[in-house]
Amino acid sequence: MATLGVLLLLACVFTPTSTQIPTSRERECPLGDYLENGICCNKCPPGFKLVEKCLGEGKRSNCTPCPPDQYSDHMNFYPKCMPCKSCNKKKHEVEDSKCEADRNTRCRCEDGFYIFAIDSETTECLKCTLCGSDEREVQKCTAKRNTVCECKENFHRVKRKCEPCKSCAADCKHLCKSLPSHNSGDSEESGNGNIVQILIGVVVVVMMLLILLIIYMATKRLTKKLPPPISETSAELSEVLFPKVIAVIGCPESTMLGKANSKLPDCVPLEIKTHDFIYTLLDLVPVTQVKQLVRSLGVTETVIERAELDYRPSKEAHYQMLKAWAEMGSQPSGGGGGGGGRGGMLHSALLQELLLKLRHMHLGGVAEELETKYTIH
Repeated sequence: MATLGVLLLLACVFTPTSTQIPTSRERECPLGDYLENGICCNKCPPGFKLVEKCLGEGKRSNCTPCPPDQYSDHMNFYPKCMPCKSCNKKKHEVEDSKCEADRNTRCRCEDGFYIFAIDSETTECLKCTLCGSDEREVQKCTAKRNTVCECKENFHRVKRKCEPCKSCAADCKHLCKSLPSHNSGDSEESGNGNIVQILIGVVVVVMMLLILLIIYMATKRLTKKLPPPISETSAELSEVLFPKVIAVIGCPESTMLGKANSKLPDCVPLEIKTHDFIYTLLDLVPVTQVKQLVRSLGVTETVIERAELDYRPSKEAHYQMLKAWAEMGSQPSGGGGGGGGRGGMLHSALLQELLLKLRHMHLGGVAEELETKYTIH
């Protein structure tokens, strides 16, 4: 009896190990097969559906082609094919290619409309924008992108409308140096007047310098023992001779975002730092709609997937996606900083496109808040 008990105990110990070995081997199926009741069965190819699973080792599954108006676009072991999509004419969709057994119907927007991605699965056709009377067309509307318009010459954008230039501004730089001319006669007279004024200014400056030099030399002779510093003497003489002379150098090309809230002259065009702007945008746009936004801005799936892979925190990944969008329109110059426009600044054309996409996504409140905060016109 003792011997029998020992044998039974050994059988209980080694039985689980012996049963696991064939199980692990059975799960190693060839590529493209799947495990079914311990048997490796083949999947049906695209365009087919499963009629009957394989019934034994070495036997194959029974597949049959998808019936009309149904399709299967990948390897499967499903008993049913999926129904073909129908293009919705009421939503301005037209058929681009018919449904086949291995692919679904492909639809496109009819002429005069472009496709807009609501999310990764849903799209809609929106009517192409027509440029206004004060705008000119920069890029025609296509099936994948809306019309791009910009203000005509001598016009600038104010709250999404093009207004005539009346003072020095970002798009009215011709007014920063001279008054606008209304006809060719006035233009010629203005040009001649400017030349005369320049010549007079040069003569006046030369005469001032000569007078200052004469006074300085005379002062130096009278005070040989302790001559005053040249800079102090020049400054005092300048205050005496020219107490209210102001040199108009011209308008600076840009100003930093940090000065946006200060009282600036109209001739100083504002530019926005990409880094600060993107983080502000991420604080305003719901997290669930960020990927939808970057897709509508033209960021590729490859860039989106790369950002999600390299940057695990979702906000940092979203930042990299928007940074890639900003860099698509950048044209580095000089010793500039990194991306998104000159020296890390965001171009106005990209901002206008972003604001348009936000309104299409029913995020008009976000667009208005950005316009208010950064004084975008």
